[in-house]
Amino acid sequence: MTASTSPQNAAFGLWPSPISAAIVAAGATPLSQPQADGVDAYWLAGRASEGGRTTLLRQRGDQLVELTPAPFNVRSRVHEYGGGAYLVAAGTVYFSHFADNCIYTIAPGAAPQALTRPGSARYADFAHDAARGRLVVVREDHAGGSAQPVNTLCAIGADGGETILAQGSDFYAAPRLSPDGQSLAWLSWDHPRMPWQGTELWLAQVNPDGSLGTPTLVAGGPEEAICQPEWSPAGVLHFVSDRSGWWNLYRLAEGTVQPLCERAAEFGAPHWTFAVSMYGFDSSGEIICTYIEHGVSRLARLSPESGKLAPITNPYEEIRELRVGGGVALILGGSPHIPLELARFELASATPYVLARSISELPADGYLSVPESVTYASGANGQRSAHAFYYPPCNADVTPDAAAKPPLMVISHGGPTGMATNTLKLATQYWTSRGFAVLDVNYGGSSGFGRAYRDALKGQWGVVDVDDCVAGARYLATRGVVDPERLVIRGGSAGGLTTLCALTFHDVFKAGASYYGVSDLKGLDDDSHKFESHYNEYLIAPKPESEALYLLRSPINHTDRLTRPMIFFQGLDDKVVPPQQSEVMVTALRAAGVPVAYMTLEGEGHGFRKADSIVRTLEAELYFYLRIFGLTTPGQPAVVAIENLPGAA
Repeated sequence: MTASTSPQNAAFGLWPSPISAAIVAAGATPLSQPQADGVDAYWLAGRASEGGRTTLLRQRGDQLVELTPAPFNVRSRVHEYGGGAYLVAAGTVYFSHFADNCIYTIAPGAAPQALTRPGSARYADFAHDAARGRLVVVREDHAGGSAQPVNTLCAIGADGGETILAQGSDFYAAPRLSPDGQSLAWLSWDHPRMPWQGTELWLAQVNPDGSLGTPTLVAGGPEEAICQPEWSPAGVLHFVSDRSGWWNLYRLAEGTVQPLCERAAEFGAPHWTFAVSMYGFDSSGEIICTYIEHGVSRLARLSPESGKLAPITNPYEEIRELRVGGGVALILGGSPHIPLELARFELASATPYVLARSISELPADGYLSVPESVTYASGANGQRSAHAFYYPPCNADVTPDAAAKPPLMVISHGGPTGMATNTLKLATQYWTSRGFAVLDVNYGGSSGFGRAYRDALKGQWGVVDVDDCVAGARYLATRGVVDPERLVIRGGSAGGLTTLCALTFHDVFKAGASYYGVSDLKGLDDDSHKFESHYNEYLIAPKPESEALYLLRSPINHTDRLTRPMIFFQGLDDKVVPPQQSEVMVTALRAAGVPVAYMTLEGEGHGFRKADSIVRTLEAELYFYLRIFGLTTPGQPAVVAIENLPGAA
């Protein structure tokens, strides 16, 4: 795509853009879970054109092979969010197939074969026990269809037989065998904690019969969150803890926990999905790690003995995954100029080689907005600071009207313990290339800024996050870079609650979009799956104190105060935020006479994977805003029905 040589005049929001919704859907290939096995690199890639199927790829030399052709879908539903859906060990692949939740194996040169039998169990986060010819996995058993399945650590033999190794805790994660196979480390935690509030790291000897000896607590507790235990080549247990207020690296040496690099930076991330990796070991035992500082990822080599952190030059400002093995590091990273991509780094030379790109063809630079990192005052009397990335409108084909200001779209991310990054995303450029400014907010409660910033949302969901989004919009309006009369907000999941609260309890935004968003906190408790069934005790308050706050903060109870137009998008198979969360809100707005649109999507869950869904929702959201702002042209076809709007379809 090349820029026009003759810029034209056009109203903000109506700029002609080469970045269509179809290009956004077709151009963004989700990449995840890289692994190294000897000289081979493996990773997962999403197939939006195949109904959102996820497939496993292997790069060996110059040869790229798809190991799991359709209908295989490499995906786990443990904790509903999954992750840790495959493992490669000495050339053999083990993976979870989404359709039947079974584990399959792929021996070298062979087709996939089922290891487990269909039933009530789901599996994730595999570790290979080579000495005993088995896998150690996290198992989630839904026997009887219970909303509170039983989670255990389980060994699965070569014949598919299953043996429970550890049980009794509500949740398990990260089973990791020592190099000699004689010790097993793992994480566990219990309700009402989420894993970024407090987890426990356990260590046990593996008995000759494969059972575990009496476990020893290494670190962690109700107020200390441990993540990513790993063994060094020399058999020393390492892990990440936030005991200092930041997720830093530690090791267990001679029975003592030792800090390796005390720094106001995050070497770990919230456990929303299994098997996320932010560090690994080279052959010398040094640590190759990534960490987040001031909202940006860094790459470095850490000496465990000296604690010296030596930067490794690289082009990325977001590093989602880092895997080390065979003298190489596999990095899943991006930057304001680079969409998410998978790169292979030769550790000896730190030379990167790109294996896969999430976007195969980019628009010309003239259509791509480069974000500015902004920090601004928020909360009562501006006593807190909030962080965000600001994207100005950008389109080489247009000369903006110097007397006009662009509309602003504020994005409230999900989680709410998530994090906005500055990696190039076509879904953001879709808006900026049309003349929208975008503010992607890391409100209080976001990860990447230390425990205190994350805990700012404790008991304050629907308050702090909303304040930070409102303050961000006002900050840009005060700077004079956006139109204060055309401010919109959008969010998905937890960000949907932020969006709805901002529109209900404040008068800053003129319209909004909720993607499978939360509107009823009590309903969320009633419908939630096991992993998040007690999350509101942290975000709001423990019962019974939460009852009054649920009434106070749930937008569904205050529809008389919501007079701003809304559009809702909802997957009908969503088990995290079920459709009734959107439906009750739409019904209330419809009855109150507020302009409202509602789009449901068959076969979609919590987050949209199908290309058609991505196209339909983007086009509908744009049409909705243009209609609300009176920017549609006569005869323009309607792509979504808007109720209670005079003259709307």
